[in-house]
Amino acid sequence: MHPVLQQILNAFEHQGAAQYGQEAVTQLQHALQCAQLAKDSGASNQLIVAALLHDIGHILETSPIPTSCEQNLDDKHEAIGYHFLLQHFGAAVADPVRLHVLAKRYLCTKNSAYEAKLSPTSRKSYYDQGGQMSVTEVTEFEREPYCQAALQLRIWDDTAKDPDAMTQSIVDFLPYLESAVERVGGED
Repeated sequence: MHPVLQQILNAFEHQGAAQYGQEAVTQLQHALQCAQLAKDSGASNQLIVAALLHDIGHILETSPIPTSCEQNLDDKHEAIGYHFLLQHFGAAVADPVRLHVLAKRYLCTKNSAYEAKLSPTSRKSYYDQGGQMSVTEVTEFEREPYCQAALQLRIWDDTAKDPDAMTQSIVDFLPYLESAVERVGGED
């Protein structure tokens, strides 16, 4: 097994049972649900991996997600995840992760009904992460090569919070991880 895959499995083993903020799911449940939604929709292997690992920045860090909406929920996890994923999986995985917070801001800016559908924690983090985008920010986001992938990832992210959802295990997603890491020429 590629060493980075073992690192990811270890991170989920150590931090995956942590509550996902104030949501009714754990970090691992949220990641698996997001990946399952991607897989069920026929997404590419890279986008399935991005869905699985979109919050890896939370679990690579030892500090937990704040459990109170009284705290600032902008922990820059998308940047932490992006830097980690880019070196091991390339842009097709890392860029949607980098953009998934901006995608929430974009969707809320373009459609006020989207904001109304956010969970209380996601709504709070939306404001902590900058809230509504400016016209310039919208234009810059729309120019991103992985804009559409990030928007789809965001929709799965906001849906993947069901404590009763059934998913495959993290081990079932190893072939997707292996395929994506091999594309960058990782070691075995």
